[in-house]
Amino acid sequence: MSAADVVSKLGSMLASGGVEVVDCSGVLGPETPILQLPPDFAKNTPKVEIHKISEYDSDGPFFAWNWMVLGEHSGTHFDAPHHWITGKDYPDGYTDSLDVQRLVAPVNVIDCSEQAQEDEDFLLTAKGVQEWESQHGEIGAGEWVVMRTDWDKRVNDEAKFLNADETGPHSPGPTPDCIEYLLSKKIVGWGTQCIGTDAGQAGGMEPPYPAHNLLHRDNCFGLASLANLDKLPAKGAILIAAPLKIKNGTGSPIRALALVPKG
Repeated sequence: MSAADVVSKLGSMLASGGVEVVDCSGVLGPETPILQLPPDFAKNTPKVEIHKISEYDSDGPFFAWNWMVLGEHSGTHFDAPHHWITGKDYPDGYTDSLDVQRLVAPVNVIDCSEQAQEDEDFLLTAKGVQEWESQHGEIGAGEWVVMRTDWDKRVNDEAKFLNADETGPHSPGPTPDCIEYLLSKKIVGWGTQCIGTDAGQAGGMEPPYPAHNLLHRDNCFGLASLANLDKLPAKGAILIAAPLKIKNGTGSPIRALALVPKG
């Protein structure tokens, strides 16, 4: 089958409903939980604001539209390599210069939902990934890998979603050896359902914040606050994670979509 035939067949399957489009994004609005940095840092991303320009009224009788205040890393979002100091020197490390061919790729969904329910600080290790591969098949080069924790079920309660106490935030994520192993597989990027791509307590790891530190070191991407990963198979879906083309953008809110064969 030629490439043209494959694309044509995919189009037919989408039109007929044989391939389902699953929305892997949360709602972006004033209630969206926003990452809060420690007090030592001067600035935080503001809460999302949506302001009306007009809505079929005296300000615009035929049209409705809004203007917004939001950060690049608000809600379900994309981390570009330039977001972290280890990726600062990549000329294609911004959202307006990255290779869009890499944004649409097969996705591997590692289900850690039971472990995360039992332990809010659960860490996925390289061994855990290898055990998953022994059951579902190897992770391929150029593919996405996402960690399903069902953390998105908390999103309507900001305190529960951020889950912080006097010791800092508590949420599941990867260990350094997990990310190093995935990078050895030549993945395109890593994603989670939590506020960031790292575990809540990842600041105490070596290196600190390994998902950020190591992914962007290797010019790879991060996805955070993903939703509905429980609707995806372990393998067999395609993830589309396209950031806005922001000038020198370090990241962007996204509408992450997964193409999932029915049945």
